[in-house]
Amino acid sequence: MRIAIPIPTSTDLGYNQRSWPSYADAVTRSGGEPVMIDLASTPEEVAAIAATCDGVCLPGSPADIDPLRYSAAPDPATSPADPAREAVDNILLDDAYKNRKPVLGICYGIQSLNVYRGGSLVQDITPLPVNHSAGRSVAIAHTALIAEHSTLGQLLLANDDTRDEAPLSDGYLRLPINTSHHQAVSEPGDGLRIVSRCPDDGIIEAVESDPADSSSPHFVLGVQWHPERSYDISPASRALFGRLIQEAKSR
Repeated sequence: MRIAIPIPTSTDLGYNQRSWPSYADAVTRSGGEPVMIDLASTPEEVAAIAATCDGVCLPGSPADIDPLRYSAAPDPATSPADPAREAVDNILLDDAYKNRKPVLGICYGIQSLNVYRGGSLVQDITPLPVNHSAGRSVAIAHTALIAEHSTLGQLLLANDDTRDEAPLSDGYLRLPINTSHHQAVSEPGDGLRIVSRCPDDGIIEAVESDPADSSSPHFVLGVQWHPERSYDISPASRALFGRLIQEAKSR
């Protein structure tokens, strides 16, 4: 199954060289074929490649989404936008929603997905009691509470390894996660529902397609953490990519 993965940023070659291979490796090891989407491609070229793909993985990025897209004045803490990345994401999401292709958004990817669907972002979540910008050197930054009956929750309850990693208590799974971000989802976009928060400060950690909303009936999941970084050590991380490939196969 071919999974479209945009180059993370048009402005930082070093970041791309460090990060894109991790997403590609996770897709490959889960049974899919990663397809690199060059941000320098024309819209027509991106659309043509998207048409050959069975799913989308939106990776992280050092950029921030242009706040004007969700009718907000830019905060001084907001990083410069990356119009090329935003344009590619929008084309891939147009194709995914039109053709009911599965989507997995990661870190910047969940934010891009949310704004695409008409939602908004918190432009700067610092200072907070949790170090959400911990980065790749911190294996576990904090815990995410995940609603038991969500698609994400049921995915993690599906086998013993993920149940052990994310134990269930009082209707919520408690999953230890890595994080590397200073922005977060504020109001979820159309057809998306909040299914995970940080228990210490309420920051939204995951959104997914709402089965009650007919505008978004297919598999769409965004997580604020980086499962590609913890693929080797985390059954839950492997389960996320595995579900993306499974959904792509079942189209």
